[in-house]
Amino acid sequence: MPYPPHDGGAIAMYDVAAGLARAGHRVTVLALNTPKHHQLTTVLDHLGPNVSLVTVDVDTRLSPVKALRNLLFSHLPYNVERFVSEEVKAKLVELLAQEQFDVVQMEGTFVAWYARYWAGGAQRGQHVPPVILRAHNLEYTIWEQLARNAGNPLKKWYLRQLAARLKQFENWMLCRFDAIAAITETDQQRLSALGAHPAIEFIPAGVDLSRFQPDPAIRPKPRTLFMLGSLNWLPNLEGLDWFLREVWPEARRRYPELELHLAGKDTPERIRQLQVPGVTVHGFVESAAQFMQTYDLMLVPLLSGGGMRIKIIEGMALGKCILSTRLGAEGIHVRSGHDIVLADSPAEWLDCLGRYYRGELGPAAIGQEAARTAARLYDNRRVVERFLDLYSSVQGRAATEGRTPAEPLTSGLRP
Repeated sequence: MPYPPHDGGAIAMYDVAAGLARAGHRVTVLALNTPKHHQLTTVLDHLGPNVSLVTVDVDTRLSPVKALRNLLFSHLPYNVERFVSEEVKAKLVELLAQEQFDVVQMEGTFVAWYARYWAGGAQRGQHVPPVILRAHNLEYTIWEQLARNAGNPLKKWYLRQLAARLKQFENWMLCRFDAIAAITETDQQRLSALGAHPAIEFIPAGVDLSRFQPDPAIRPKPRTLFMLGSLNWLPNLEGLDWFLREVWPEARRRYPELELHLAGKDTPERIRQLQVPGVTVHGFVESAAQFMQTYDLMLVPLLSGGGMRIKIIEGMALGKCILSTRLGAEGIHVRSGHDIVLADSPAEWLDCLGRYYRGELGPAAIGQEAARTAARLYDNRRVVERFLDLYSSVQGRAATEGRTPAEPLTSGLRP
């Protein structure tokens, strides 16, 4: 569900759909309406008549019993199987029969499974539009990193199993598309290494800069740090736990006036109940922009992950100085000390926090450069233009070469 635009995936989907509609295109959004992100079918009405939202309720809640059954009896990774729905498949077939779409874009690995039905449509004589996968992440790499960092042997083993299945699934499914839009150049290279379809384009995530204009009336509180992100995503929790364990106790001892402010949707109860000196847990905040401007130095201590951290782009657009791991800023065209600050080890983080505390870091100047970088490279209008170029390209190839849908899967990967 691409609304509300509070987490990276929703923001990426929402901004492209909204940008296409503003450019005069008609967009039909077929969304899996899950318990975690359940919304009314009217939530996109504010985008005007060019956008139609079609929803299907799908229960994607985690179940230990289903996870075990999946491990024993299914070839699909459990991460993907949770999103497989006969009702969604039927609605997709119905939409394709009702209207002759120019392009179909699938958002992320977890719905890539539905691309297998294109071949069936062609065999029934239906119009088969070009199909594009927008790869928000290369999912298997995230789970490989989580497995490497896991301390519990059983958890490490299970995460390795998930990563291996995801790699097999992504390798198998990528060839089902006419083109792939990688969200970072690093992911573009990883996809090529997997042997994916040769039409792999790099199209970054963008930000609707109109939503992230600095408010001159808000002055950030000095000597404050903040983290903002969905805390139902394992890499965000892993990074937060690492910072609280490896960096914050010594930072608080050396720099006692520092404050840390944490915000994010679906904050786990154990984080809500934190009783750590200098740490304030805000939970979900209605306005990410207002929260970012209220506090000073933005932290992104990510240890696992892929794709692009859209919250970094939003922070840059607001002129924030951001301290991130190199992995956290992967795929974003920034330079440490110029428009961002990059550090990996606890010692490096403590050094950066010390320079910030003593007024030696120059966060205002770094933030100003960050805002210029965001406006130059990550304006959503430019991103939408690049998608339109990709759509024209795949349509042109389909018209001149004749589109031959891939044969349906008959073994191996099945729900």
